[in-house]
Amino acid sequence: MTAADAIVLAGGRASRMGGVDKPAIVIGGRSMLDAALASVHDCTRVVVVGPHRPELDSRFLQAREVPPGSGPVAAIGSGLSALDATNSWIVVLAADMPFLTEATVIELLREATESTADAVFAIDADGRPQYLVGVWRHSALEAALAGLDSLVNQPMKAIVPAHTALIELPDIADCDTEEEVRLARETLATTRASARLDLTEAREHIASGTTSLAPHEAELADVPGAALAAPITAAGALPRFDVSAMDGYAVCGDGPWQLRRDIGFAGGARPAGLLLGEAVRIATGAHVPDGTTSVLRDEFATITGDELTRLPDTPIRGDVRKSGEDRMIGDLVAPAGTRVTAALRSAAASVEVTTASVRGPVRARIIMTGDEIRSTGPLQTGQTRDSIGPVLPDLLAGCGVRVVDRVHLRDTANSFDDMLTDTEGVDLLVVVGATGGGAADQLRTALARAEARILVPRLALRPGGSTVVAELPTGPTILGLPGNPFAAIAVLLALTPAIVAARTASPLPRTILAPLHNAADITAPVTRITPAQHAPQGGYLGDPTIRTAHLAGLINRDGLVIVPPNATNGDLVEFLPIPS
Repeated sequence: MTAADAIVLAGGRASRMGGVDKPAIVIGGRSMLDAALASVHDCTRVVVVGPHRPELDSRFLQAREVPPGSGPVAAIGSGLSALDATNSWIVVLAADMPFLTEATVIELLREATESTADAVFAIDADGRPQYLVGVWRHSALEAALAGLDSLVNQPMKAIVPAHTALIELPDIADCDTEEEVRLARETLATTRASARLDLTEAREHIASGTTSLAPHEAELADVPGAALAAPITAAGALPRFDVSAMDGYAVCGDGPWQLRRDIGFAGGARPAGLLLGEAVRIATGAHVPDGTTSVLRDEFATITGDELTRLPDTPIRGDVRKSGEDRMIGDLVAPAGTRVTAALRSAAASVEVTTASVRGPVRARIIMTGDEIRSTGPLQTGQTRDSIGPVLPDLLAGCGVRVVDRVHLRDTANSFDDMLTDTEGVDLLVVVGATGGGAADQLRTALARAEARILVPRLALRPGGSTVVAELPTGPTILGLPGNPFAAIAVLLALTPAIVAARTASPLPRTILAPLHNAADITAPVTRITPAQHAPQGGYLGDPTIRTAHLAGLINRDGLVIVPPNATNGDLVEFLPIPS
């Protein structure tokens, strides 16, 4: 993108909407100010003009028009003064346009650099120029403002240059009334609901759009599945002191050695110091005595009476682990973002670290939906046994998620509203069913009422296309899975690691890629996900067909493979292991 600075106008009150803070109105899961800021993300410097907003990222400058409420020209003047811009181009945007995108700004800048105009403005669908969606030459904007006796309550036409260019752009409608806000929300909901993302795009949206959990101090033994919020450094040396690396004899000098009667055990008293030509029996891990020059392994030693000698033709080795040779105090053990695993806990404990600042683990509530689903007791007419709810905790645990409870939600118009409100103590709501467009599928409309921010509207995946991922304003992530058992499990394994990584601010698990020997039998116009087993020659063999209404197809399978469109035999595909 052409180098530019930006002024975002976010002041004033919406008189036709009862004086609310219009830039803060949430449409489509984000405020209109956030939409404007996202569209100028790549600008060098950005200043927001309006009332001070403490929640803004520190990289955004803030300024206030003088006097407050004195109109857009005064606001632009204050923004330009605060910006101290050095680039040739200045983007000027009003923060009342929910559909603004980075593409809008890129197109304005492209037109500006290709023309000789002093300013380029967008034209709306009715052919009207929008002077608060434009790009100015820095020099022209500065001159226009300097040419006015006063900037207070001036109309925008007072500073529009004589030499301008106009370009018709979509999605620049503003919202000045409650009805326009309502229509914008409906439009965004409809547009996003129809969009389908492939798995790569879905994971990227989750990574960029999910809010990380707050750090907290915890015993590492209590938080498997969490991730470090700060690096761990060694609080003690490893080894703490010089220790024997083998069972054998601590010796002083080249030998032969006079063998003493005392013995050094790990955890026991340290033997007295060795004199030249002395040796003492010692166990692996025992603190070697002062004067030790090496440890002679049992298999390299021979004893005659009290004399210890080295067997001929055996290698000379030290076999002493020196204090601090693995870790010195202050050495890095693991960086921020490292998952709390058994290996991490062990490595930390070995250097006297048992607590750390962590994010997570992600706490989940499983929500089974559907009047026809029954977990326990005899089935009534029209009912189906819940065959996936009982196994979800194990599968989620394998992804690093701690399940706190499992509930069953009835098919009623407002049942989801209560579910999305009562989220105390949970970070993730895993909803099975109600994600499609059927009469009983209420999740999407409930998410809209809750003003949830949709991260993944649907998936370009078979099965699993009706999946939805969202974030509630109160914090929890929603993973809406299809009600079909195999589709639900497949999507859960494909997306949950991305959700856990985003919530704990940790890297995604490394992707497992391997050849799929029968890819041509499975591939379709859309990405497919199907069970697979290890092939004798390496790689995998996938199941060309799968019954999705149950999980019997996963029996004796090692995991799932993600098969892209037009795959050919032997292509590398992603493999998802099934947690045991």
